[in-house]
Amino acid sequence: MTYREVTGARAPIRMWANPDEVEEQAMRQLRNVADLPWTHGVAVMPDVHYGLGATVGSVIAMRDAVSPAAVGVDIGCGMSAVKTSLKVEELPDNLHYLRSRLEQAVPVGFGKHKTPVDPSKVYGLPQEGWKEFWQDFEWLAEPVRGLRARAEVQMGTLGSGNHFLEVCADDDGAVWVVLHSGSRNIGKELAEFHIEQARRLPHNKGLPDRDLAVFIHGSPKMDAYRSDLFWAQDYARRNRAVMLALVCNVLRKHFKEIRFDEPISCHHNYVADETYDGVRLLVTRKGAIRAGRGDLGIIPGSMATGTYIVRGLGNSRAFNSASHGAGRKMSRTRARKTFTLDDLAGQTSGVECRKDAGVLDEIPGAYKDIESVMAAQSDLVEVVAHLRQVICVKG
Repeated sequence: MTYREVTGARAPIRMWANPDEVEEQAMRQLRNVADLPWTHGVAVMPDVHYGLGATVGSVIAMRDAVSPAAVGVDIGCGMSAVKTSLKVEELPDNLHYLRSRLEQAVPVGFGKHKTPVDPSKVYGLPQEGWKEFWQDFEWLAEPVRGLRARAEVQMGTLGSGNHFLEVCADDDGAVWVVLHSGSRNIGKELAEFHIEQARRLPHNKGLPDRDLAVFIHGSPKMDAYRSDLFWAQDYARRNRAVMLALVCNVLRKHFKEIRFDEPISCHHNYVADETYDGVRLLVTRKGAIRAGRGDLGIIPGSMATGTYIVRGLGNSRAFNSASHGAGRKMSRTRARKTFTLDDLAGQTSGVECRKDAGVLDEIPGAYKDIESVMAAQSDLVEVVAHLRQVICVKG
């Protein structure tokens, strides 16, 4: 699918989704952000849907400005995946037992580690920069500095909602580990603090949506935000690395000869400095991955509809981006009212996972069709591997 350009906005809006099929609230958000004086352009992914301030599934390129709400409250949220030497037929018949071992290694939901994970004692975990990373905590925004103890025990935890940990098999029968998580509570606290700071700035008065408030390049508040933002993005990256190492060590205990390829990791809620049209821009991806030429990425569907490992094609019209997943087609509240536990059991048949009311709002039927989403972005990424879930862990 080639993109469609929305007319009538100050900056170009290029959509890899059918505007007629996107809810009006989301279309209004896209027009609002495109009309900001700092916006250079907006790329809309096929999984787009309504979000706080800016849609989920959009890429916003700004000149000398950034909107913290356009990053999202889970700063650095993203995906990691690693291919193993294991074949799916080597997995045990009792997958529930293996799922319980994974849940013991990686706390889910509101769970946390009893004591902070010591990186030096986790086999296979990259050791670089941990001391400096935690030393930088004292430079974060003053309101969050009392949260270090919590941030330490949440390092290496999954969270809840659409976050997940999965054991998957590709079309050749190779087993993969896939996980989705972000910067936990500390990222949320930093995001909410800076969103409120931006709302109070004089240049943001009169915006069509107060959640589109921006920081301006060169200002002290922009410098403070970017410092906290990059720390939270690093927290999210390290959080996924810890979890991946913990999961791989569980598998090592059960499969002595198992080997692991180089992990793939990508943020999908973040900011990066990039150049397009000869202009240096701050590019915000909120529910979108970078898909520069050759970049490896991960695009999941839902609890039982598979995941795609992709390679970027470097489409500059989309600011070198692609979707971050299938994207929701209904709210959590509507999903709980629409579907039953029998529906959940039926839609997740063949997958070892929770099938109770606590995850009903994550039912596959609440998400867009991942095959249609992939077809809509064939000019943004190429498929490297297709994975299907065998085990899915959710909080």
